[in-house]
Amino acid sequence: MDVRAQVSMMFHLDKCIGCHTCSVACKNIWTDRQGTEYMWWNNVETKPGTGYPTKWEDQEKYKGGWQPQDKTIMLRATDKFRGLANIFHQPHLPTIDDYYEPWTYKYSDLFDAPAGDDQPTARPISMITGEPIDINAGPNWDDDLSGSPVYANNDPNFENLSEGEKQALFEIERLVFFYLPRICNHCLNPACVASCPSGALYKRGEDGIVLLDQEVCRAWRFCVSACPYKKSYYNWKTGKSEKCILCYPRLETGQPPACFHSCVGRIRYLGVVLYDADKIEENAKAPKEDLVRLQREMILNPHDPEVIAQAEKNGVHFSVIESAQKSPVYRFLKEWGLALPLHAEFRTLPMLFYIPPLLPVLGHVDKGLYKVDANDYFGSLDKARVPIQYLANLFAAGNEEQVRTVIQKLLTVRMFKRAEQVDDVDRALVDSMLKETGLTPQVCEEIYRLTSLPTFEERFVIPPMHREYVAEAIMGDPYTFKAEAGVGGFKARPERGL
Repeated sequence: MDVRAQVSMMFHLDKCIGCHTCSVACKNIWTDRQGTEYMWWNNVETKPGTGYPTKWEDQEKYKGGWQPQDKTIMLRATDKFRGLANIFHQPHLPTIDDYYEPWTYKYSDLFDAPAGDDQPTARPISMITGEPIDINAGPNWDDDLSGSPVYANNDPNFENLSEGEKQALFEIERLVFFYLPRICNHCLNPACVASCPSGALYKRGEDGIVLLDQEVCRAWRFCVSACPYKKSYYNWKTGKSEKCILCYPRLETGQPPACFHSCVGRIRYLGVVLYDADKIEENAKAPKEDLVRLQREMILNPHDPEVIAQAEKNGVHFSVIESAQKSPVYRFLKEWGLALPLHAEFRTLPMLFYIPPLLPVLGHVDKGLYKVDANDYFGSLDKARVPIQYLANLFAAGNEEQVRTVIQKLLTVRMFKRAEQVDDVDRALVDSMLKETGLTPQVCEEIYRLTSLPTFEERFVIPPMHREYVAEAIMGDPYTFKAEAGVGGFKARPERGL
C-alpha cells in the first residue's frame, strides 16, 4: 500500500445557479493577458449541450484520455512513435472555431465619430487579428439553451438513450437543464503529464496538484490533445501552454481557490484525501463498468491506523492526515457514496467529483398531468425528466446503477427532511426509503447540514502545505516525497512552483 495525499474537490450540482461568478473570478486573476483571451480555466456549461470547446466529450474527434490495449492502457492521442511522427503537427487539436475567436468592440468609433444624423456603433473586432469579425460563438454561447436542436441535440452523452427520451428533452413543456461547472481535475493518472515530450507537466508530490513549468514547455501541445477534458490551453502570444493551477499560491496561505471562494451557490467543497497509488494502473485499465467503484475504493480511510502509519512512512505530515479526517470530499465520496467522477471512462482518475442533480424527477407527463406512484417513489426515477442513462453517461461511465443509487439517497434525504419540516409525507414511506438505501436518520441529518448549512471552514478543509519539507527534498532527502505516479511513470517534482 503506497499511501499519498491528494487535494480533491467536489461540486454539488443541485446548488449551482449558473451565475458564472466562478468563471469571472478565475478570468480576472489568471487569464486576462494577451494570448489567454479564449482561455477559461473555469467554465460553466449547460447540460444537455455541446460544452466548451465544442463537443469536448467526443474522443472519437479529439482522441483524449486513455484506452485499454493489450492488458494495459495507452494514450489515445499519442505514443512514442506517433509522438515523433506528429511532433510538428497535432491532428486532433481543437481549432479556434471549436473554442471561439475572442473579440472586443471598437469603442473609438463611438467616441471619435463626427456629428451626424446616424447613431454610431462600436463594431466587434477580433482580439487576435484586430480585424472586424462577425460573432458566431462565445464561451457560453449555448447557455440555458438545453432545448435547442443546434446545441443539446449534438450532446455526445445521448449515447444509449432512446429516441423518445431524446425528443422528450426538447419538448417545451418538459424542457429541463442543469449547469456543469468544470476546472482541471488534477487527475491521479493525468494524460496531459504522460503525453508531454519535454516533461513540462508534473504532479506535485506533496498535494497532487498538476502544474506546468513554462520554462520547460516547448509548445508541442501534446497536453492539449491528450487531456480529454480540454483543460490545457495554448497561449498564442507566448508560445507556451497554460492550465488551471488550482490557485496553489492561495492554498499555500490557507485560502481556497478563487473560483471556490467566489461561488455564489456555495456548491464547491475542497479537502485532502489519502489514496493508494499502487492501484492507479490496475484501476485505470479496469472494465468500464467497474471504473467508478474501483476509484472510490482506492480512496483510503484516514482514521485507519494502518493507513495513518503507511502515510507517515511515505512522508505525509500528520497535520495533512488530520485534514483528511475532516475532509468534506471524503465524507460525500466515501462515507456517503454520493459523489461521482466526470467521465470516468477517460481513465485519468479525476479528483474532481460531482453530486449529480436531483432536478424535478417527478416529471413524467401523462395527458398533461404529473403523476407519482406513492407506493413506489423510486419508480419515478424511470420517468425522470433527465433520463438516468444520460446522467450515467456523464458521471458513471455509463453505469446506470451507480447514478440510480446516488439519486435514491438524495431523494431519501429530501423526503426525510420534508417529513420532518413540512409533515406532508407518510412516515412509513420515509422509513421504507431509509431501509432500501441503507441510510439512517442521523446520516440524513448530517448530509442535509453539510449540503445546506455548512460553514466556510466545513466546505474548505485546506491542508497545511508544509513547503519547508519540499525545501528539504530539494536538498537531497529522497525520503520526504516519494513522488512517482500514474501509468506514464512520470516523476512528480515538488520543487517546481516554489
